[in-house]
Amino acid sequence: MDIAFIKMEGAGNDYVYLDLIKNEYALDYKALAIAISSRHFGVGGDGLVLMMKGEAGGFRMRIFNADGSEAEMCGNAIRCMGKYLFDQGYIKKKEFTIETPAGPKHLRVLSVDTQGKASSLSVDMGEPILRPADIPVESRLEPPLGIETLGYTGTAVSMGNPHFVIFTDEITDQQVKEDGPKLENSPLFPKRVNVEFVKVVDRSNIVMRVWERGSGETLACGTGACAGAVAGFLNGLTSRKVRVKLPGGTLTVEWREDDNHVYLEGPAREVFTGVYHYT
Repeated sequence: MDIAFIKMEGAGNDYVYLDLIKNEYALDYKALAIAISSRHFGVGGDGLVLMMKGEAGGFRMRIFNADGSEAEMCGNAIRCMGKYLFDQGYIKKKEFTIETPAGPKHLRVLSVDTQGKASSLSVDMGEPILRPADIPVESRLEPPLGIETLGYTGTAVSMGNPHFVIFTDEITDQQVKEDGPKLENSPLFPKRVNVEFVKVVDRSNIVMRVWERGSGETLACGTGACAGAVAGFLNGLTSRKVRVKLPGGTLTVEWREDDNHVYLEGPAREVFTGVYHYT
């Protein structure tokens, strides 16, 4: 079967996108996600994103990690989907909403290029989830700061998907590549967890590397950047607005006091389009 796809990235967090608004495929999308995400035998990416018609008449997003597991939300992926909808004329206004398994998310196009295509967007990620049972994490602490597991102490936050944020003086390959997968599967997190290793530069800047649940280390993670910012403020290490430097680029996160919502800003770019021969 020939499958038309779009490859997009936000700060290096790259996904393969299918436009199911105009195309229809009868497929096992979990199996497709594994195949198409392969960087040697497929298109290559951190996962697969389905862009679909929404149940309320708009649009919705489904996202599968590279291992085929379905995720609730991705801040970089939804910005890229927003760019695509705007660029293709599916959406005429610069403010719109996309449905996700983590609830509806409101997006805004911040800037366009010389061809009128969206280049930077913001997304209202909603309120951070700090109730342990809703993250979920096996803890009686609320908010869940100072959680200890597998030799690490961190803060648990959900941005629609679970995160474990660890502050460290230096971020090492051993932490990310060796301990990251162990922490992802810690028994404290019944649905597994995304793991962020964070170095605080100052109250307005942090550096981060992420081990993503189901995908491994990625160059950026939008929900992870939000979780890192929330955890930084909760621990008294940062202000409510921070620049998050990741291997793939820099994102801006603000946890606003007036509405308790977290706002994520960053780039979105189309890399290429093509046809994947799926067997």
